[in-house]
Amino acid sequence: MDRTELTKAMRWRIADYLADERLEEINKHLKPVKVKKTIYTEYIKRFLDILISLIACILTFPINLILGIITFFDVGRPVFFKQNRLGQNGKIFCIVKFRNMRDTRDERGELLPPAKRVTKFGKFVRKTSLDELLNFWSILKGDMSLIGPRPLVPEYYSRYNARHIKRLAVRPGLECPPRKLTDHVWTWQEQFENDIWYVENVSFWTDCKMICNLVRFALDKKSINARAMSSRGIFMGYDLKGKAINLEEVPQEYVDRIELERDTFSNMR
Repeated sequence: MDRTELTKAMRWRIADYLADERLEEINKHLKPVKVKKTIYTEYIKRFLDILISLIACILTFPINLILGIITFFDVGRPVFFKQNRLGQNGKIFCIVKFRNMRDTRDERGELLPPAKRVTKFGKFVRKTSLDELLNFWSILKGDMSLIGPRPLVPEYYSRYNARHIKRLAVRPGLECPPRKLTDHVWTWQEQFENDIWYVENVSFWTDCKMICNLVRFALDKKSINARAMSSRGIFMGYDLKGKAINLEEVPQEYVDRIELERDTFSNMR
């Protein structure tokens, strides 16, 4: 079976197998995470989030209005893309963005890969991070923070190892930029380890440096091109060495197992 033929349900089944068969052993060899808690993390950071996001919501309202109108003519209704994400301590919240992809599906009814559905205007919005502006409302509500690990889908929760699940110890943010500029699409392992570094080192000065890095990251041409590409794939679990992997890195034996299950079920019908 070609991996492009896997349905969402099949991919999720493979991820369940990886978690069931590997996480227990992987967790035995992980370095523990020391979550940093200070007056800044408990009180000051939230106060700054409210202040900055309130100002940002007011200033970006005209831009969001224009984006909404263009989005309507670009992809039609609905204008907004809504999706559940994992927040602090695993709490689920709804994230809202302007749509930049069409709902084009294949013959099985599965959505095509993002790279094939995103519009020209959508690519521009992604490159310039304009699709992130509505997240200031999530920050104002308390679901997110300015700086913090990117909020990911709830389905990933059961796939995290005992170390990487600690990225949920803080509020998710607009971005948790790399400490050094990168010219490639981040691997899941790189992102998760960067998130854990932030959880262990969060402070006022860390956030100031992260914001400066975010500006550098947003203006660097190589980083912009890497960020605009959707080629990292789905987070599926871990290899035997504990490295986070995507669908393309999953051993073929798991794909074959799913194919066998499908054929067996078909023969029973």
